[in-house]
This record gives sequence, C-alpha cells and structure tokens, in this order.
Amino acid sequence: MKRIVCFGPGPAFKGGISNYNTALAKAFDKLPDTEVHIVSWTQQYPAIIPRDFKDRSSKSDLLEGTDIRVEYITNYNSPGSWAKTYRYIRDLKPDVVVFQWAIALQGLPMGWIARKLRKHTDIEVLFDVHVLVQKEASVLDKRFTRYGLKPASTFIAHAYKTANELKETFPKRTFTVNEDGTRSTDGSTNIIKLYHPIYDLFSPDPNFDKAAMKEEFGLKEHVFLFFGFIRKYKGLHNVIPAFAKVLEQRKDVSLLIVGESFWKTLDKTKISTRIKNALFGLAKSIFLRKSDDERQYNPLALVEELGIQDHVGMVNEFVPNEDVHKYFQVSDAILTYYLTATPSGVESLAYNFHMPVLATRVGHFPETIKDGFNGYMAEPEDTDSMAEQMLKFIDHPIDRNNVAATAADMSWENYAKAILK
Repeated sequence: MKRIVCFGPGPAFKGGISNYNTALAKAFDKLPDTEVHIVSWTQQYPAIIPRDFKDRSSKSDLLEGTDIRVEYITNYNSPGSWAKTYRYIRDLKPDVVVFQWAIALQGLPMGWIARKLRKHTDIEVLFDVHVLVQKEASVLDKRFTRYGLKPASTFIAHAYKTANELKETFPKRTFTVNEDGTRSTDGSTNIIKLYHPIYDLFSPDPNFDKAAMKEEFGLKEHVFLFFGFIRKYKGLHNVIPAFAKVLEQRKDVSLLIVGESFWKTLDKTKISTRIKNALFGLAKSIFLRKSDDERQYNPLALVEELGIQDHVGMVNEFVPNEDVHKYFQVSDAILTYYLTATPSGVESLAYNFHMPVLATRVGHFPETIKDGFNGYMAEPEDTDSMAEQMLKFIDHPIDRNNVAATAADMSWENYAKAILK
C-alpha cells in the first residue's frame, strides 16, 4: 500500500492550483493499493492580501466517489499551524509528499515544513513546480524560491524551460532529468519532466443545448473564448483589440470573456478591505516595480472604448464547477494570447473538450501546440498577428480529432505513475 500526501489548496479554494491538486489526488486514488490524503491551506497568503480565495459558488463535490481524505490545516499567518502540518504529515507516515509550487511567497511555510520532513523522516519530498520565475518580479522572490525549494528530493517540471530554471536557481547541485520518473542512484537531484495533464474534472454535457446558449448570450456563428482569472500576464488587453481587428473583416464572430477580475473580489466599502488595500499597496511599493502592480488593471473597459459590445459576451465572475462545461461547449477555440506562460490549466481544460488552442509563441506553448495541427500560434504582443490567426482558424478550422490525439498522450494516470515510480 502506497500512502501519498498531496499538499496544496484543497477543493474549497478557487483556481488552477486547487483544481490541479484535486485532480492529482484523484489520479493517485484510482491507482491500485494507494491511500491518498490532501493536506491543505486554511489561508494561503499573508492576511493583508485583498482577495477572497475561497470558492463560495460551486455546489458539486469534486471528490465525490473517492476515498481521498482532506485536512485543512496550514495558515500562512500562523507558524504554529506549520508545525501542526508537519506533525500531521509525519504521523500519517506517507511514502511520498507532493508539494504544489506556484508562487515564491509560499516558500516560507512550505520550505519550513519540507525541511522538517526531510530532516526527521525518510519520506520522499517532491515539489511539483508550476511557475519558478514569477510573473510579478519581487526583490524577495529569489530568496523565497531558494528557501522553499531547497529541501526537495525530487522536482516535477512541466516544461524544459522550468527544468533549466531549476538548474540556474541551484547551480551547485547536479541534476538528472528524465521523462519517465526513474530515480537516479548517483546522489543527483531528480527532475521529472512531464506535462500538464488533461483535466477530467469538468466533462462535456451530452445534453448541452448550444443553440439556446448562443441565443441567450447573443453569440454569432464563430465563438472565441477567453477563460479564467483576469490577470495582466494573460494578455486580455491584447485579445480585445485583436478581436476588434477581426470584426473589421467579418461580423459573424463573437468573443466570450469568462472569468473573475483577480483583484476585485472583496467589498471595497468595507473598512477591512480598505485596510488590506492600503497595507498591500505599501508592500507592493517596497518590493515591486510600479508597473507590476496590476490592481488597477481593467482590460474590460476596452470593449466599450472600441464599440464592440454587440460582439462580446462577458461573465465577469468566478464560474462554479458545475457551469464550466457550457462555456467550452458553446465556443470554437480558446485564446491564450499570454505575455508569459508556464503550462496552463486553461489550455489543459480546453484539450479535455477537444477544443483548439490559439496561443502566443511564449513559454511552453511551442512545446505543446503544433501550429496548424491542434492550434495556431501568434507572435507575442502583436495584435495584427493574433487577429490573423483568428481569421485563419475560421477559414481553416482545426480538426478536433487532432486535439483529441494530443490529449491522449497527456493522461493523469501516466503522470501519477511516473511520480510513484
């Protein structure tokens, strides 16, 4: 019997890392002779961060039908809870602990817990690295990253770019990189280069009425989807002008924007929100360049400025789990015209619906998207190129069987087996 702990946000939280941690736990649970635990945060970040990270909308239980046990313990703001987390994991006596790593700020508690586990147990400590070089560059990022990741006995990377960044972060360490999960025996640190598996948390509804939803949202024949949290690095401020250029050539197109504005989840009239905003603003002014503070980022205003409201549908809120499928089923292609990219949960989600991906040539996208086969590639920060690829997609649609073939090689089962090898 293999006992496994997945440390990261549990299903009570919003966002891609929560979905990922949940999906990985379910993949382990499906393997024979496994016992799976999710050990989760209660609060993932410093209390001054002005955002609600909890999923207060979804009604469906993503762990229904599994034997996975979930324990919410770790509070970023309470070192006592870090010690409690260590003791809880230690007493479970797992074979493997997989930490989900996506932001340097979490390096303090995760690094502390991982160090204790490495020092006092023989548990294999893995860090599943989603993002190493942060999208918002803080002067403290390198220190937090090195402290947090140093205790790892094994790393998982979803792109060779990430594997190379790990080598640059720890230049004195010797690394062995492979794609099948084989552990080295020469004392080097393992990097298992895998992929972002295809999400199976959200499945197509065979009874979905596409025509009715198109009528409800006033969508035209060809629908492009932007999905997920609205963050600057995702490039919505380029997507909207690029789509406006498509409209100059044809009118049978729609852009569907579905996602929550990342920094607009709290009631601004509350005193607690004002205090958090003030403290957070002060911290950002100390540690971030002014250009990296995206709290005032509002690309949705471009829709009205460009006068394209009749061709744009917007759902500017967090989407409950049970409603995710309909936005993918009503659309023809997803737009991931990002400024920077590490393997994307939105891309993975699209593949589960056999949806072609239109992306920029940044980050890992050239590794996963074969231009003309499962998607089309545009040049970064080039709205003319983005519009050209959207028009090309309409004139030369991608065969969804090609997307299905791409997805077949990126299963959660193979991913989980490689980790336990």
